[in-house]
Amino acid sequence: MFTIITGAQFGDEGKGKIVDLLAKDYDVVARFQGGNNAGHTVKVGSEVYKLHLIPSGILLESRVLIGPGVVLDPEVLMEEIEMLKGHKVRVDPAKLGIDAKTSIIMPYHIEMDGLREAARETKIGTTKRGIGYAYIDKVARDEVRLAELADRERFLARLEELAPQKEKEIAVMGGDPKLVRDPALIEKYVELGKQLAPFMTDVSREINEALDAGKHVMAEAAQGTHLDVIHGTQKFVTSSSTIAGSACANLGVGPTRVGNVIAIVKAYITRVGEGPLPTELSGELGERLQKAGGEFGTTTGRGRRCGWFDLPLLKKAIALNGYTEIALTKLDVLTGLDPVRICTGYRFNGEGTAYPPELTEELAECEPVYEDLPGWEADLTEVKAFEDLPENARNYVMRLEKLMGVPVRYISVGPGRAQTFKKE
Repeated sequence: MFTIITGAQFGDEGKGKIVDLLAKDYDVVARFQGGNNAGHTVKVGSEVYKLHLIPSGILLESRVLIGPGVVLDPEVLMEEIEMLKGHKVRVDPAKLGIDAKTSIIMPYHIEMDGLREAARETKIGTTKRGIGYAYIDKVARDEVRLAELADRERFLARLEELAPQKEKEIAVMGGDPKLVRDPALIEKYVELGKQLAPFMTDVSREINEALDAGKHVMAEAAQGTHLDVIHGTQKFVTSSSTIAGSACANLGVGPTRVGNVIAIVKAYITRVGEGPLPTELSGELGERLQKAGGEFGTTTGRGRRCGWFDLPLLKKAIALNGYTEIALTKLDVLTGLDPVRICTGYRFNGEGTAYPPELTEELAECEPVYEDLPGWEADLTEVKAFEDLPENARNYVMRLEKLMGVPVRYISVGPGRAQTFKKE
């Protein structure tokens, strides 16, 4: 069975927690796009793990893979491996595999990313981790791949080939081109390549052979649907394709092998950085959701903008991903709010619409149309079953389920592994 999990909103929906919950039933968990601009937070007992590149299945018995659609900062990955080892989590080549074709984020990518964002009149909110420029080089066929990084002579030859171009680009942007051939940085990357060489594998072959053997494979996304580089709210998007179809392309798995596509959906909506958010709440209510939900970015620490549940954006996410079931997270954060509101449509140019306009600037002009439901006061964080939720919380979930037209299979009421249950 091949299952794909993606975020249905703007990221930060709780994918890491759900992957961690489900990974016990999967033999392989593979990350298929993005880089260390994303972060998954998983809480196990009193331990909190903040993962940026390694799939959340690392905390269980799954074989975890980083696919060639990912762009990889080798220094960040080694820091993550050491962090996990410090928590007594096994990370060795039998546990973790990285595709040989995975693109490497080079120091010059990070420099160029920061210079470009600083020069923008309208910021897009990049994390300045070099992600976008690494993807540019992948498309331009100017990438450094893990297979090259792991071979000193090939790496040095590739860098020598690319260096003049990168030096010119950085100079034009107002940076210091000497960074590109800095001997200390080069030696650091050579050493990182040596450390990562044992982890190299062919991810497509591994996954297809696992599926042929009847094993269960999960593909894990980073970010969320509306940050997709093609279908998201351009230009305020990430640099990769975040939707379910991207898993097949980026891992090398045929679409006929997909058996299940799970949406991770927050019981409200958040967004980090710039871009439209039609249901955004300002002032005290927005701050209350931010504080109650711990809405601060795993990667950047930036506060997330918060808003009411946005059904039109969710309906588009369902269309883009073909979801078969939904995991609803952070229901507990809405406790104490009355009413709880669902945006069921927009007013745009004086007319009603139940689906988002295609252009970002038009979405920014949409006014939400709300349906109000009564709230609840009871603390949900100890609830273990759907029938034990307060009646109004159950009604909220069932109303969302009806409006979305996709069954809610899991409900999360807190950050801990034990705070998620099945909705039978």
